[in-house]
Amino acid sequence: MLPPESLVNQAMRMVREHITANKLKVGDVLPGEQYFANALGASRAVMREAFGALAALRLIDVGNGRRPRVAAIDGSVLATSLQHAVSTEQITVRQVWDVRRTLELRTVELAALNRAPSQAYRILRHAEAMLSANGDLSVITEQDIGFHQTIAEASGNVLFQQIVRSFEILMHVAVPTAWKTRVTDAQKQAMLDHHLAVATAIAAGDAGAAQAAMNSHFDLSIQRVI
Repeated sequence: MLPPESLVNQAMRMVREHITANKLKVGDVLPGEQYFANALGASRAVMREAFGALAALRLIDVGNGRRPRVAAIDGSVLATSLQHAVSTEQITVRQVWDVRRTLELRTVELAALNRAPSQAYRILRHAEAMLSANGDLSVITEQDIGFHQTIAEASGNVLFQQIVRSFEILMHVAVPTAWKTRVTDAQKQAMLDHHLAVATAIAAGDAGAAQAAMNSHFDLSIQRVI
């Protein structure tokens, strides 16, 4: 038998059901704590805790003096969970990178087919910024993260975008680690060239070439990171 549901969990469920039943969209205003407290027969303290938990899950936005609103999808929640799973050895970095590879072979294909000119330009700019970073790891890391996230954005699928965003915390560790294993100029240049090849293929609308370049990129990255 399942344990009885706590008042806070009941309150959270009530808010979620209210959003669904009323077909609320991102940015729509929700009733305040007192409304849900009265409906549930609970105290405002219970609702305050429930609102705080829903905000932590990025399901609602709350702020001092503002009524709660429906929040947009946010990959940061999954990012925190992934980081925790890796740090507690529930999953490995290799497993995360296997998932990344599968996802990004699809996002790069879609990006080549669907990207707007402005998105193709931004992807190229990220690749070029990595080339001109002169080995500055902070610049390379930020540009690499931006490169992959912009490709996901250009895919046209917001879920891909948020899942790729969820890898950001791990990439802040993995990218510098991988770069430090490249001891020769040729090895460093190969990494940069792979990014430029992906960006060029996307700009040209060549999905096959974009996938091939991304696949080669992951071949090299996994050898160096794992």
